[in-house]
Amino acid sequence: MKRFGDGIQSEKMLKWFFTLLILLILLIVSIFITVGMGAVAIPSECILSMVLEKGREAIASGSLDPFFHDLTPDEKIFFHIRLPRVIFGALVGMALAVAGGVMQGVFKNPMADPFILGISTGAAVGAIIGMTVLTSIGLYMRPLMAFLGAILTIFVVYNLARVGGKVAIDTLLLAGIAFGYFLYSVEWLLLIVFTDSPHEILSWLIGYLGNASWMDVEYTTAPVLLGVFLIFLFARDLNAMLLGDETAHYIGIGVESVRKILLALASLITAITVAFGGIIGFVGLIMPHMTRLIVGPDHRILLPASALFGAIFVIWTDTLARTVLAPAEVPVGVITPLFGAPLFIYLLVTRRRG
Repeated sequence: MKRFGDGIQSEKMLKWFFTLLILLILLIVSIFITVGMGAVAIPSECILSMVLEKGREAIASGSLDPFFHDLTPDEKIFFHIRLPRVIFGALVGMALAVAGGVMQGVFKNPMADPFILGISTGAAVGAIIGMTVLTSIGLYMRPLMAFLGAILTIFVVYNLARVGGKVAIDTLLLAGIAFGYFLYSVEWLLLIVFTDSPHEILSWLIGYLGNASWMDVEYTTAPVLLGVFLIFLFARDLNAMLLGDETAHYIGIGVESVRKILLALASLITAITVAFGGIIGFVGLIMPHMTRLIVGPDHRILLPASALFGAIFVIWTDTLARTVLAPAEVPVGVITPLFGAPLFIYLLVTRRRG
């Protein structure tokens, strides 16, 4: 005989499935719409015809050459500028939203975020070192140094806020903001000392996706998807940690080990996006918080839903960035704080009243 609890669980899983399916459809539709938007508009019917025609040519030739040769201006814009930019933006949004969800779960605070805790800035400092001081070693040095910078930052901030074996959340946020300002100064010193024209790197640093290429997509796809997948495996552990460290430890979870692994994975996917896309703030704050209001606090649905919401959010904010003042463009890193900063202030005021 089927138990009542099994029916509730099945209903919940079905609800989660349809939620993720709807978000996935919204993501695909968002990609299809936004690739046609910009200083040069490309109608939807033209996009479909270009994709179908080049797809048939690629299948007939058995290679991807049709996507790179004998292209019309619209085809060049679509295949080599818009499409990689939108896909890269989706990867960035996915990574930052999941990283924010992890940090909010680990620290049990909806105001935790890679940008606010200084991790994004630490990754940027590492990436700048890889781009300037260690540039002769190779392109892989940039994401590697970004990861080391992110890990070092979370280590410093976490230990500054840790008192008597416990982390004071308010102190954690203040430590992250203060250390982030320190790293911001380090960024500028590195740019001034090691580059002839620091303004060339500034467009990247403040979160500009206009230079995104298929190479950026290639370098970020595997580590971001792998990191996000590994984080998903710890969803149940995060749920248990929400009940308190003692309760989680009692049911067999190595709280400190899980916390370190999750922070390392969150730092990794944050560093990868910063290394190639610059600092895009507040995505990790907005998306998990808004998603939690819709699907609840269970990380088994919260994390994948946040990933899809984050991808959709960055795609549309970057589209807004390139269209609001067309043909000029605004870095997406300037647009996202317009949404994130008011939410952070609201959460801070609400927390103080509580």
